[in-house]
Amino acid sequence: MSDTTLRPEVIQTPRGAQDFGIVAKPLTIFERLYNQVWLRKVLLIAVLIVVWEIYARHLDNELLVPTFSATITAWWDGMSSGVLPERAWASLQVLAIGFTTGVVLAGILTVLAITTRIGTDFLETMTAMFNPLPAIALLPLALIWFGLGVGSLVFVLVHSVLWAVALNTHAGFRGVSQTLRMVGRNYGLSGLPLVLKILIPAAFPSILAGLKIGWAFAWRTLIAAELVFGVASGKGGLGWYIFESKNQLDIPEVFAGLLTIIMIGLLVENVVFRTIENRTVRRWGMQQ
Repeated sequence: MSDTTLRPEVIQTPRGAQDFGIVAKPLTIFERLYNQVWLRKVLLIAVLIVVWEIYARHLDNELLVPTFSATITAWWDGMSSGVLPERAWASLQVLAIGFTTGVVLAGILTVLAITTRIGTDFLETMTAMFNPLPAIALLPLALIWFGLGVGSLVFVLVHSVLWAVALNTHAGFRGVSQTLRMVGRNYGLSGLPLVLKILIPAAFPSILAGLKIGWAFAWRTLIAAELVFGVASGKGGLGWYIFESKNQLDIPEVFAGLLTIIMIGLLVENVVFRTIENRTVRRWGMQQ
C-alpha cells in the first residue's frame, strides 16, 4: 500500500480588476464616431464642398466655376419645378433597359463559354475585339441603324455593359476551384444546374464586381450619348439637360445636372450594391 502524502490546501485569494490593469479599454466618443463608415464619407464630402466653395469665391467667375451655394440653389429650383426629376427619370428608364439587356446577354454568353469550348473561344475572341472599343465610338453607326431615339442609346449601353460583365463573370467562373466543381459533379450536377448551384455562388464576388463596372460604364456612356443627341419626342435626359443649360450659359444649372448625376451614382453604389454585398458575399464570409 503506497503512502499518501497530504498536500497543504491551495488557498486562492480573490483579486479585483484593479490588480490586473486595463483589460478592455473603452472607446472614446471620437473613436466610436470614427469607426462609422458613413460618417467618414460624409466628412470627406463636406471637406470637398468647403474647398469647392472657397475656390469658386476666390475665382469669382460664375461662367467658369459657380459656387456650391449657387449650384444648390439651381439644383433646388430644378427639383422644385420638376425638370430635374423628369430628366433623371428619362435617363434611368433608358439605363434600366440597356443595363438589363447587357447583363442578360453577358450571362448567356458566359454560360455558353463555361459549358462549351466553342463558347469559350467565341467569348474570348469577341471580348478581345470589342471590350477595348469605346461605346461612344459606335454612336454614328447606332444613329444610322436605329435612328435618333432610344434605340441608339440602348445599343451603345448594351455594348458598354456586355463585355465588362461577361469578362468578369467568366474570370470568376474560371477561378472556381476544382474541388467545388467535383463536389457539384458528385451530386450529379452538370451543365446549367452546375452553373446555377456551384459556379455562380462561388464566383459571385467577381460577378458583382463586373456588375459594378458595367453600371459605371453604362451610366457615363448614357450621359455622353445624351450630350450628343439624347432627345427623343421632344424630351431628353440629364445629358441633354446639361447640353441645353450650357447653350444658355446657365453654368449653375450645368453643375446642378452634374450634381444630380453624382448623387444617383452615390445612391446606387452605397445603397443598391452595398445592400447586395451585405446580404451575399459579406454574409457568406467571402469578403471582408
